Amino acid sequence: MKGYSTGEVARILELTPRQVRACVRAGVLEPGRGPRGEFRFSFQDLVFLKTARGLVEARMPAHRVRETLEKLRLQLPRGRRLSGVHIAVEGRRIVVSDGTARWQPESGQILFDFEVADLARAAAPVAREAFRRAREDSGRQDLSAEEWYHWGCELEAAAPEEASEAYRSALSLDPGHADAHVNLGRLLHESGDPAAAEEHYFRALEARPEDPTAAFNLGVALEDLGRPEHALEAYEKAVSIDPQNADAHYNAATLCERLGRTADALRHLKECRILTRGN
Repeated sequence: MKGYSTGEVARILELTPRQVRACVRAGVLEPGRGPRGEFRFSFQDLVFLKTARGLVEARMPAHRVRETLEKLRLQLPRGRRLSGVHIAVEGRRIVVSDGTARWQPESGQILFDFEVADLARAAAPVAREAFRRAREDSGRQDLSAEEWYHWGCELEAAAPEEASEAYRSALSLDPGHADAHVNLGRLLHESGDPAAAEEHYFRALEARPEDPTAAFNLGVALEDLGRPEHALEAYEKAVSIDPQNADAHYNAATLCERLGRTADALRHLKECRILTRGN
């Protein structure tokens, strides 16, 4: 969802509205349009614009800025919160990490570094106001479950409480919306309620049995609830769905070792090492 105006983006990033509009004209951003035809930006647009600002200040040519951001747009985690994303340039390569993986969308010669969490804190008041307006508008024209879900994705980084409310609204309209269950479960888990998270992960798997993220997250929740045998079942389900999930292999290995299943522990650890070799 596109909830930030040109002026709000400019204030958050300490730019002028003219500079923001110039980035749109250059093809760096693809904003939506408001009811009066004005530009409206998403939180992900803020991430791209801050990245672009660092690249431009480091004298990267405009065409390479566009190429880099286009690759980054395709590679950023979808349906997951962006506040854990870290963007840096190390030597000749731009490096992006999201807490579970690191990758280089494009090589470069620059050095700048920022945490998206800092940007999320600055954007939080605007995000909350945009969500308030959306709720008021929904009184005149109801939003669909999918629209509420996308509001939740947009709000997670800057306003997680409002994101939870959006996911609950999506689930009230579509109780089988697996992605909303996964994301709401993760927010509940991060807030310290793994039991509530477990319920939503189970509901996600009921709706979409072959969801590796739901299975993996369920394993983490069950571990935190002190149920290692059930957690191991969830991790093994995750790797059966996605054999490339190195984190699930690693967690399964540690649980197998705790449970005295040495051969299985070695098998999962070997797979983990193969998958992470070179990282």
